[in-house]
Amino acid sequence: MYVVPEGLRRLIGARLSEKGVPVNRQGQYQKWIRYFLDFCGKYRSGKNGRESLEPFIEKLQAKGQNDVQCDQARQAVEVFFEVGAARAAEPPGEYVFMKTRASAGRSGGRNRNSKGDRRPGSVAGVGRIETEGFVLEERAEAAKTAVAENTERPAREEKGYGADSCSTGGGERGASWRNEFHRLAEEIALRHYSSKTLKSYRHYVRQFQAFTESRDPQTLDTEDVKQFLTHLAVEKKIAASTQNLAFNSLLFFYRHVLGKEFGKIDGVVRAKRRPYIPVVLSRREIDAVLLHLEPPYDLVVKVLYGCGLRLFECLELRVQCLNFDAELVTVHDGKGKKDRTVPLPKALLGELGEHVLSLKELHRNDLAKGYDGVFLLNALEKKYTNAARDFVWQWLFPAKQLTRQKDSGRMKRYHLHSTHVQKAIRRAVNEAGITKRATAHTFRHSYASHLLQNNYDIRTIQELLGHGDVRTTMIYTHTVKRTSRQDACSPLDFSA
Repeated sequence: MYVVPEGLRRLIGARLSEKGVPVNRQGQYQKWIRYFLDFCGKYRSGKNGRESLEPFIEKLQAKGQNDVQCDQARQAVEVFFEVGAARAAEPPGEYVFMKTRASAGRSGGRNRNSKGDRRPGSVAGVGRIETEGFVLEERAEAAKTAVAENTERPAREEKGYGADSCSTGGGERGASWRNEFHRLAEEIALRHYSSKTLKSYRHYVRQFQAFTESRDPQTLDTEDVKQFLTHLAVEKKIAASTQNLAFNSLLFFYRHVLGKEFGKIDGVVRAKRRPYIPVVLSRREIDAVLLHLEPPYDLVVKVLYGCGLRLFECLELRVQCLNFDAELVTVHDGKGKKDRTVPLPKALLGELGEHVLSLKELHRNDLAKGYDGVFLLNALEKKYTNAARDFVWQWLFPAKQLTRQKDSGRMKRYHLHSTHVQKAIRRAVNEAGITKRATAHTFRHSYASHLLQNNYDIRTIQELLGHGDVRTTMIYTHTVKRTSRQDACSPLDFSA
């Protein structure tokens, strides 16, 4: 862990006090700065520029830190850069951070040259981190100058031309967006959007926050959006679909969280998606993949291909979704929260029947161990108190192990994780020697294409796939061999 020298700590403390952070809480902010520098040294090749802030926040989220902690860490790092920006007039150089005693002991003689002498300007157990073109060396005179600049900065920022002003407008940086992210989650839940939608929207709003350097959200305008979208397209070189997703995320954020409209955005061209031709496997290739899959992944793929389901639709099937008498599968809460029914393949009736019997045995064992049932959507568990333990609500493809809830500590069962299925499919495709870029969604593409090859009309395929617009289904006309006028047959030649 890097230790920030006392001079810089005093500068950071003074800046935190200006922002209204109590002295008894400033140690927490100082800790996040040390964590950030340690992250830069480990994962960012020693570069601690602003481009490292978002990866650092994502790392904290992956470690289980909540939104409040991540927001506090973001503010702390912003203060670190603000203190450095106040001294940007000094000549460029490097800042030397002294590591802790344990870290220094592990480094050994790493800072010595071939003659055994220490390298110029370094000591044993010292690491160097490149900065953004300004010196943060601990010098008494420079520290006094920086403190003086910190006391003058608020007056300059009120006029909009301080060192901390954003390039797209005035306003103080480092503002907390905690309420905005909380409001974003509420608006997503209010409209019953999926958790993946919330994850995507939050991701691009966080990128927008980093791009605007955490300015007050109420001071943001259309120009900020234009520069952010241009930054994604020109510098990040993102795909057209990604740019459109970022645009929709900010549109939702502005409209439903900030309560303002974009207005007309000139100078930014929304990228158009190029026509995409789905990857389709032949029946022989699908059989080859199935040969290299082990249970229960082989049955998952058979259901994906046999019913044309999306991966999450297949994994979220419950026992009650199967109707063996009518030979139907009911898909609840598919994409867009829409329900539909699809034919149950006759070739899977026997295998699915045996699979359900094995689920009954698993369910009896779980009940004997006193488990608390499966996970249910929304408030169903409160409405139907015993539903989680009923067999009809059990997952068709349950996870191998139980999951302990964080808040209640109860042991529940979840369905198979999507990444496990995807890895199994990827491994089976490689072992089968298939050179196509096949994924779990490829079996849905193959389902639609094979139906079209067998002369099913496009509207029937649309209903089976659950598409809201027939134009989405029309893409599969590019995956089948077209019949020219010379190849067309007369109806008299069709078999009766």
